[in-house]
Amino acid sequence: MREKIIEILTKAYWKELETIQNYLSNSVNLEGVRAEEIKKALAGDITEELTHAQTLAKRIKELGGHVPGSMEFKPEQKSLQPPADTTDVVTVIKGVIEAEEDAIKTYNELIKACEGQDYVTQDIAIDLLADEESHRATFLGFLKEYSK
Repeated sequence: MREKIIEILTKAYWKELETIQNYLSNSVNLEGVRAEEIKKALAGDITEELTHAQTLAKRIKELGGHVPGSMEFKPEQKSLQPPADTTDVVTVIKGVIEAEEDAIKTYNELIKACEGQDYVTQDIAIDLLADEESHRATFLGFLKEYSK
C-alpha cells in the first residue's frame, strides 16, 4: 500500500510542478487590460503551488520514496499552454480550472488510498485539496465575469 501512496504523491508532485511552469508563462504572456487581474492571481498562486510541491516531495522522502528529477517529467497540461493570442484570457481561465479539477481528482484519489493506512499523508492531502478547491472557485468566478 505504501508504494501506491508514493506513486500518487509523485503524480501530484509532477502536476504541481507543471502547474507552476504554466502559471508562470501565462502570468507573463497575457496582455491587455482584461488580463491584469488574471496575471496577478496566477503570479500569486505560483508560490502556493511551489509550497504544495515541496510538501509532497518531503512526504515522498519520509515514506521511503525517491523524489524524481526533471528527466522523469512528462508534461500533460495541454489546456494550460499559453495561447497564441496573448489577449485570450478566457482560454487561460478555462485551462486553470481544468488543471485545478485534475489536482482535486488526484488529491481525492490520494485521500482514499490513505484511508486506514496513512493518516499523516491523508491529512496533507486534505489540506492541499482545500487549497485547490479554493483556486478553482476563484477562477470559476473569473470565468463568469470574463465570459460575458
